[in-house]
Amino acid sequence: MAFARTCSVALVGVEGVVVEVQADLEPGVAAFTLVGLPDKSLTESRDRVRAAVVNSGGEWPQKKLTVGLSPASVPKAGSGFDLAVACAVLGASERIDPRVLADIVMIGELGLDGRVRPVRGILPAVLAAADAGYEQVVVPECAAAEASLVPGVSVLGVRSLRQLIAVLADEPVPDEAPDDQGRPDPLLAGLRVPGTGAATGMHSIGAAQHDHDHDLADVVGQISARTAVEVAAAGGHHLFLEGPPGAGKTMLAERLPAVLPRLTREDSLEVTAVHSVAGLLPPGKPLIDVAPYCAPHHSATMQSLVGGGPGVARPGAVSLAHRGVLFLDEAPEFHSQTLDALRQPLEAGHVVIARSAGVVRFPARFLMVLAANPCPCGRFSLRDSLCECPPSAIRRYQSRLSGPLLDRVDLRVEVDPVTRAQLTAPGARGESTATVADRVRQARERTAARLAGTPWRTNSEVPGRELRTRYHAVAGAMDEAERNLERGVLTARGIDRVLRVAWTVADLVGHDRPDATDVALALQLRTGVPRGVPMAIGALT
Repeated sequence: MAFARTCSVALVGVEGVVVEVQADLEPGVAAFTLVGLPDKSLTESRDRVRAAVVNSGGEWPQKKLTVGLSPASVPKAGSGFDLAVACAVLGASERIDPRVLADIVMIGELGLDGRVRPVRGILPAVLAAADAGYEQVVVPECAAAEASLVPGVSVLGVRSLRQLIAVLADEPVPDEAPDDQGRPDPLLAGLRVPGTGAATGMHSIGAAQHDHDHDLADVVGQISARTAVEVAAAGGHHLFLEGPPGAGKTMLAERLPAVLPRLTREDSLEVTAVHSVAGLLPPGKPLIDVAPYCAPHHSATMQSLVGGGPGVARPGAVSLAHRGVLFLDEAPEFHSQTLDALRQPLEAGHVVIARSAGVVRFPARFLMVLAANPCPCGRFSLRDSLCECPPSAIRRYQSRLSGPLLDRVDLRVEVDPVTRAQLTAPGARGESTATVADRVRQARERTAARLAGTPWRTNSEVPGRELRTRYHAVAGAMDEAERNLERGVLTARGIDRVLRVAWTVADLVGHDRPDATDVALALQLRTGVPRGVPMAIGALT
């Protein structure tokens, strides 16, 4: 009996399970049996692997071949097991020493000509291998940079199966010339999913790109909205912008990612892992180190927003916006059930999707920005109102955003239309993105120092119980907020959110604890009722 084994990784969401790929050759009628809960794409690997081995100069064993994927209770999907299956078969036929294969994790799809194609989810797969104690990983050459992000793992990038055979058999490695006829490398096609990218709004837009084309100084007027954007970035608070068309709601939302601090190493790996699984990781940039920006169309389904889909669940927009911004323009046009599905990830910071094939958990700690018109025609709030919508239509339009969803939004700002005087006034430009981002960074540092030793990182994550028992405002500062609670203007959750926003304002202006002015500004940003305090953060410092 000839036997060999190597390892690969099965992905469940963004978490990986190391799978042992075993190959056994026995005398008998030539046959190839694959066992261990494979899906359709994995079952088809029998033909891909056979053709790849033969076209790579190897001999296919004419015996009874059984390939097992262990543990057999874990569903396996995708073509990333091809490389491990081929090497296990070659080890069983003694083309490669089986002892060399035992402690190597192999991830990659094989073409019929033996080329090694990349697959989605390389980063989370290598992270799972490292957590399991493996130190050697073989991946496609074009995905080696992504795999190398994991420390403590030796990564070998190969372009073809014949190269890998030569390396494992200690033979001269043949050269595999890339396609240099002016066309894109066809191997890179495996890194992206057709139908995704810039046109869908589900892509990573980083602060570096916004620095050049999207500056806060381009926004004329809108002092309240600019302050809300700054507070949202500093404390991770959700934001609701309401105003007529053309007032600048989308402009403000597009400039928010550039105000957010750059991602830490841990956050970068989390975000990159999600985008890798989704097939949205751009070739040539294996690590996403800036806040992602996701803006799905209002026709998006619940599965595209929170995740799911047929078969193995895929990450949705809330996960693609992890540690970044989820912008829902024309929010009332979204289906009400789709919007209400956001309640759980808004509170928990993750989304759990249950399917018959298993339960998948995706991270979803994002900053949500809602934008809406005041009525179907959008002209209801103008001074010289030309709105012809009947009151029933206005009520029906505004009720599409449910109370429980809006109660989870800390900041609500009405964006007024810009006047001619504001547009033409000299020196009308406000503070630049760089100035605001520097203030946000300093506020985040004060927050991190205060929350050191706790599981929370921003003010928006601190539970209400902890706010009321450990992080007190100045004596008497919360009196007005408590009176609003008694009048029914605020809910119990709402008053906790006011205190969270007040802490963020205090961090921005450099106060040790929120005072009455900080709480008044937080109340104005929460309720929209003027409180007689300056709206610009720079005026409070």
